[in-house]
Amino acid sequence: MLKSLDRHLNKLYKFSGYVAAFFLILVAVFILIGVSSRIFGFYIRGLAEYSGYCMAAASFFALAYTFVEGGHIRITLFLEKFTGSKKRLIEAWCLSMASFFSGYLAFYFIKMLIISYKFQERSEGADEILIWIPQTSVALGSTIFFICVLHQLFLIILGKSND
Repeated sequence: MLKSLDRHLNKLYKFSGYVAAFFLILVAVFILIGVSSRIFGFYIRGLAEYSGYCMAAASFFALAYTFVEGGHIRITLFLEKFTGSKKRLIEAWCLSMASFFSGYLAFYFIKMLIISYKFQERSEGADEILIWIPQTSVALGSTIFFICVLHQLFLIILGKSND
């Protein structure tokens, strides 16, 4: 059962990376449309805001995938001095702190999303989009990141690698 859960979570992280790549493509498309609209003399409302929303979505959806792939800055310089149970203990402590802070982050992004939805808050840009729409991707991405860090913590505690 744990192998199946591990496999499904790794698929979730990879899917999250694909979603991040999709949002990066949207950023490029919005910027290209914005530049070409200025060249041809017409204006599309909200393109700058939409590219900003897509950049935020890409950043948060990429967190879990990047973490699993080892792309985040880690304390490996410090950790490589330890071996065996000391190394596992320090990794577990670091991952438990990261789990706490990423959980805190996810909790408050979800709370912010709920408040924005309840009050039907709109952006201050030219588009006046309901702000909970772009906040959903940030809350979802941070929640997937929290699950990822917690998953890595459990793998360290159980003494298993994520290969």
